[in-house]
Amino acid sequence: MHRFYIEPAQSQKPVITLSERESHHAVKVLRIREGERVVVLDGVGLELLCEVQQAEAESVSLKVYQKNNIPPLPYQLTLVQAIPKGKNMDIIVQKATELGTHRIIPIVSDRTVSQIEEESASGKLEKWNAIAVESIKQCGSAWIPKIELPTTPNAYLGSGDRAEIAFIATLQSDARHPRTFIREFQAEKKRLPKSIYIWIGPEGDFTPAEINSIRNAGALPISLGQLVLRSETAAIYALSVLNYELQAPA
Repeated sequence: MHRFYIEPAQSQKPVITLSERESHHAVKVLRIREGERVVVLDGVGLELLCEVQQAEAESVSLKVYQKNNIPPLPYQLTLVQAIPKGKNMDIIVQKATELGTHRIIPIVSDRTVSQIEEESASGKLEKWNAIAVESIKQCGSAWIPKIELPTTPNAYLGSGDRAEIAFIATLQSDARHPRTFIREFQAEKKRLPKSIYIWIGPEGDFTPAEINSIRNAGALPISLGQLVLRSETAAIYALSVLNYELQAPA
């Protein structure tokens, strides 16, 4: 079945109406018709099974016949991502959403090529949120990540935001496989961590000063293997590995 998105405030109604953009896509691209069954997601855990009542290019109305509450993952992954050049941040947002990431913190570091002016940050955020919406429609996730406005490493570290475990992907000699730290946490706490942050640097990595600040704030150095990865590859690799480890059978 085709999937669509609605704002959470609209999801409690017995009959819902898709936005003009979603309606146009449904009718003009997907060619849905009255009586067809579709899925609607609100991004905060609700999956609606619906039947098309009216299909017009400007307005598609759907009757809800079943609501499914989809629980989130038992852990929250936050990607603290230095913004890479070009459109690579778009790819990262897309793949991070597909991998069930809870939150994305875009970072403007000293080596970030794409410096973002304050007035353009809200436009970037709107674009990334739109990408995340399209991603949950594609993969069927009932949860959309929260994407923050871009910030600097020092500003973010100064916010006091913390997780049970924070990692930084690095080529430094003392970096270890993330499994090592996760198992140490599990041995001590008798459970897996419920909140994890992973820092990923830009092209050329974070500066030594930034790495020191991040590590001094408690981030543990992890290795992503022997090869030097592009920033977007490193993000996808790290999120995949952490999901694999945290979803392993007890």
